Amino acid sequence: MKGHEKMARMEDILSLPVQDPPCEEFSAAHLKWVKVGGGRLGGDDIALIPFARVGDFVKGESGNAACPANFRVESRRKRAEGSVRKPRVDGYLEYTLYWCSYGPDDYRDTESIFGDNSNAKPASGKGSRPGRRHMMRGCQCHFTVKRLYTRPLIALLVYNLRNHVDKSGSPCHGILDQDAIGTRAMYAPRISEELRQKVMAMLYAGVSLDSIVQHHMEFVHKNGGPNNRDDFLTRNDVRNMERLIHSSSHQLHLVDESSVAIWSQRHSKHVFFFQEASGAEPLILGLQTDWQMQQMLHLGQNGCIASHSAFGLKKLKSPLCSLLVFDSSQNAIPVAWVISSCDASEGIHKWMGPLMERIRAKDNRWRPSAFLLDDPSFNTSVIREVFQCRVLLNLWHVRRSWIKGLMKRCLNFDVQREMFKQLGRILYCTKTGSGVRDAVEEFMQIFVDHCSFMDYFKSHCLAKLDLLVKAINTLPVASQESHAAIESYHLRLNSNFVNACHSDSRPRNDWLIHILTTEVHSLYWFDQYITETGFFEDLKDLSLSPNSWSRALLIPDTDVLLDALNPDIAKVISQTDRKLAYTLWNPGSEFSFCDCPWARRGNVCKHAIKVSLICKHRQIASPSLNAQEIKGLKDLSNSGLLPPLQSDRSVRQDDSFVFYPRTQ
Repeated sequence: MKGHEKMARMEDILSLPVQDPPCEEFSAAHLKWVKVGGGRLGGDDIALIPFARVGDFVKGESGNAACPANFRVESRRKRAEGSVRKPRVDGYLEYTLYWCSYGPDDYRDTESIFGDNSNAKPASGKGSRPGRRHMMRGCQCHFTVKRLYTRPLIALLVYNLRNHVDKSGSPCHGILDQDAIGTRAMYAPRISEELRQKVMAMLYAGVSLDSIVQHHMEFVHKNGGPNNRDDFLTRNDVRNMERLIHSSSHQLHLVDESSVAIWSQRHSKHVFFFQEASGAEPLILGLQTDWQMQQMLHLGQNGCIASHSAFGLKKLKSPLCSLLVFDSSQNAIPVAWVISSCDASEGIHKWMGPLMERIRAKDNRWRPSAFLLDDPSFNTSVIREVFQCRVLLNLWHVRRSWIKGLMKRCLNFDVQREMFKQLGRILYCTKTGSGVRDAVEEFMQIFVDHCSFMDYFKSHCLAKLDLLVKAINTLPVASQESHAAIESYHLRLNSNFVNACHSDSRPRNDWLIHILTTEVHSLYWFDQYITETGFFEDLKDLSLSPNSWSRALLIPDTDVLLDALNPDIAKVISQTDRKLAYTLWNPGSEFSFCDCPWARRGNVCKHAIKVSLICKHRQIASPSLNAQEIKGLKDLSNSGLLPPLQSDRSVRQDDSFVFYPRTQ
């Protein structure tokens, strides 16, 4: 311990300083203790800490190197506010007694006499504690936590007995106990939270019980044998966790809002912001696990943070916004989730600040290089202020929704290609000196016969065009590499939620929380574990396989054919059939269009990414509407797929602008 100050009187307790160590978990050694003179606490060591950090203290005390232990709740009492007229100086709202799990009863002699006789009673007369009898070694180490009645935010720690000894004063477990050497009593009585999370993630990811146990035994053997309690993991440990998964339910209350509130209270460590839905206030719940925080700290430092907003807008009760980072293979990894019953852009000023406070509490030097924004309605000034980095516009969501709308409502591939190109021209129209309205009118005039898409365009796209165009004029545009990574994450989420979202009613918010923090989280954790260790390669989730950006890097530059005389088209030789070459229109653009099967399903393909990388390297940009493109429109018109083109079209042949995404 840091030491003791002079003896204090009971009435001086509230004048003691409140200690808040900067480390995440802390123990008695991090605190200055005061010994109480006289009264009910006479001779005990006391200290004040924030009540919110009691859990951190309990965990820190459990990590004692000489006597590893777990402290369990032996007894607990609560009082309601206002129930006491004149509370004592140490009066409590909540009283909790924590006792070392190796005590207080002692079964060491009992077991030697009675063997496995479960009817044997301990000397204290309290009766047997099911499932814990083999651990009881008479340890008397215990402390009390009081949430003070007059100061509810403060906890009074009362260490009644600090040493892990039995009633005779002798060490009863840990390395100081000679009888415990070579047995489990040398170590903590239960597996660590880290190992529990690891095993739970493997179970959620589909790894069998036998495979987990076998893998753990091999791992322990590889590291020279057992060194702590975790190394003694048994089938029974894993089976208990498996049963817990099967018996757990996301529904903690019949009312969804109450269920979410209960979950948030039970898992407060993983909640960085919570606002209950009440009156005009929407539900906002920000989630981040310890593993996600580690990824954000590691991969987000001098890297990019990207938003994936409004997922499940039509199918979930409350849409989901994800914050993503990118690993060395350009795979998107979720590092925070925000569930909100309002538009995600409306609440960012509430949850974004607390998230950054959480991150910078771990590393106050942490700072990303850029924030990739997929929703232009987000307040960019809030993002710049919070993250202190530049903001880039990511058009993946716009691109995907438009191309999906085209493929669903227009069946002719050539018309799809031209319409997609013209939609891109609308977004960048102000770069050429023309206005949005003129560009839209021209687009609707050219493709007037395609009524299905025009109806979709008017009802779903027109209202957002001005906002998009304004964002493009004020923000740099992110490259297509990020498109592929975010799209891969989007498809992963779809596969997780597809079954529930096909039901008639929208899934509850507590269900969404459960799926995110168990199945989705475990899949990403397990994928990283496979990558780092090389184990379980045969169980790697195919949906987390390399995205289009990673696949594009495998295509040789010599397999990309660019024609200087026809810059509007590129060819990429197939990597599986060398006799086949895919055609890419409008190369180097966010609105490029490939005829490969993956792209024709509305996705960003590896061919588009590869050509984009080459265009960037060679500083090649594709004009939006050059003479060849006008010829393409005329060809469609002559074939009857488009109405006759007017000779006085407002778009000039020299009307060109750079589609290529900016990086500065």
